[in-house]
Amino acid sequence: MSKIEKEIPVWDFPIRLFHWLLVVGFIFAYLSSKLHLGFLHSLVGYFLCLLLLARIVLGFFGNQYARFNSFIFTSAETVAYFRSSIQGNPRHYLGHNPAGALMVFTMLFIFILIVSSGLVTLAVIDFEGPLLFLSGYLDDNTSYAIHHLHGWLVDIALLLIPLHLLGVLAGSIQHKENLVKAMFTGKKKSYQPGNSESL
Repeated sequence: MSKIEKEIPVWDFPIRLFHWLLVVGFIFAYLSSKLHLGFLHSLVGYFLCLLLLARIVLGFFGNQYARFNSFIFTSAETVAYFRSSIQGNPRHYLGHNPAGALMVFTMLFIFILIVSSGLVTLAVIDFEGPLLFLSGYLDDNTSYAIHHLHGWLVDIALLLIPLHLLGVLAGSIQHKENLVKAMFTGKKKSYQPGNSESL
């Protein structure tokens, strides 16, 4: 039986908006830090906090492809996906595939740690922000350790971003679909409507 190919909506507007605002927000946060624009850096940091909170809400109450439970895979399925990717014939998923899911969870975790350590740094070094009460509990050594951790986490994010882009490129080539375009239009290719690939 021949496959029928069509495009269907997958990434809804809130998810697409989150994705691109996160990209822009991270760029502004990074540049404002390098240019020593502390006030702007703090504002962007607060914005990123709200953005990540919104993504967590979407992870539980968003559409089916945005919900975290839609892209939690068993270790066996994840290993099978990586093996089939190396062989050049990975299974097509409408939502996140196992590799993409790992990257999403990893990057969300890192970004949450970045904004959390940033808020703590703001409180214990600059004596500002909603976590100001922590300044009375942390000594100088701990405060500056958290400050350095904030920078190290950003460095980790800078390593993850090109890996993410390489994954998008590899997925686009292997599945013969433009995944960057999909994050603008919200639509992805579907094969044999009604089978397990559309779940």
